[in-house]
Amino acid sequence: MALTGRQRPVGASRSFTRTALVDWGWPDLDDVLLLVAELVANATLHGGGPIDLLLDANSKRLRIEVNDASALLPAPREPHHPARPGGHGLFIVSRTCRRWGATPQPWGKTVWAEIDAHPPSP
Repeated sequence: MALTGRQRPVGASRSFTRTALVDWGWPDLDDVLLLVAELVANATLHGGGPIDLLLDANSKRLRIEVNDASALLPAPREPHHPARPGGHGLFIVSRTCRRWGATPQPWGKTVWAEIDAHPPSP
């Protein structure tokens, strides 16, 4: 999903993700939607704005990628640090997914997260 120049990229990304996950029959929508919102919000706040969002699902995992034009790689910090507001985004990302990271690109970076697939509840 292209996000460059889109107004309200977080909301648009959540809506796009919800539709895709429902179509794919993916369980646990709330955690994935929170994860997408945090990745897109981080790109908005710290990456000069998100370029696009990619969702890739198979029987073993869901991979979420958010691209932005900043070469600065994300660095987690302690949430609730008294001298600085914020710090919750990557803390939430690390608690919500199994694996996450950032890959430098010629035009900026890709921040990605993976969630293991779970069988649907009976």
